[in-house]
Amino acid sequence: MDPNFDAIRDYLTGLQDRICAAIEAVDGQARFAEDAWRRSPEGGATHAGGGRTRVLREGAVFEQAGIGFSDVAGTRLPPSASAARPELAGASWRATGVSLVFHPRNPYLPTTHANVRHFRAERDGETVAWWFGGGFDLTPFYPFDEDVAHWHRTAADLCAPFGPERYAEHKRWCDEYFFLRHRHETRGVGGLFFDDLHGDFERDFAYLRAVGDGFLDAYLPIVARRKDTPYGEREREFQLYRRGRYVEFNLVYDRGTLFGLQSGGRTESILMSLPPRVRWEYGFQPEPDSAEARLQEYLVPRDWV
Repeated sequence: MDPNFDAIRDYLTGLQDRICAAIEAVDGQARFAEDAWRRSPEGGATHAGGGRTRVLREGAVFEQAGIGFSDVAGTRLPPSASAARPELAGASWRATGVSLVFHPRNPYLPTTHANVRHFRAERDGETVAWWFGGGFDLTPFYPFDEDVAHWHRTAADLCAPFGPERYAEHKRWCDEYFFLRHRHETRGVGGLFFDDLHGDFERDFAYLRAVGDGFLDAYLPIVARRKDTPYGEREREFQLYRRGRYVEFNLVYDRGTLFGLQSGGRTESILMSLPPRVRWEYGFQPEPDSAEARLQEYLVPRDWV
């Protein structure tokens, strides 16, 4: 096995362990249950891989928190990938990553998503492509400027060693990627997003680690500030309504969801990002000048640093 791939895999499994331990500690009630799984081989392939999906349910802080590690391989790329990268036609591939989505119970505590991943493709024993991707983003229902500013300052700080333009570029990419075109709004207040990073392996791997390690630095202070904020039925109903936007994005636009389903991935693990409770309401309009109406001001790209 490629020692570079081993190093990436080891980092990712360790990252999953560390994040699980931190979330269990802050929740204080529930623990992650692990579901280990194997992927069926394609067309005579000897390695298909698998993963471990961990889900925390009905905690004191988190209604549901899911974090999955996967290391999967195949001999055929799904249509969504092969159409975008025709040079990979006929190549075998292997992908590994950690992806998480946390749905807090308290409407004043934002939902969050993070992902770090590595992909490579081979033909006739030679690597024909490799890249890193990932990022993290924040989806508040009742935004607080200090929370969003902290989130983006953390992102900017971890980007700083990788050049003066890194944060601005990957923040802009996040704003553009997590955009619901049919709603004309961003999914939340953004963060970082990057894909196809393949300039210098050691430097790019270091950036992947910086993003992965920076997630808890960005999120845990917000959890501490908001997890005990009093709320009522009105806030809860608005949270459930806005969770519907999360579902819409993941099922309509998210490339990772599409790749996973088209490549024969494990459906339960791919869809663990969806919230356990959600609602839609026809023609919903928040009351003018209400806290709910204020959210729209945040669903456009803004400079937070």
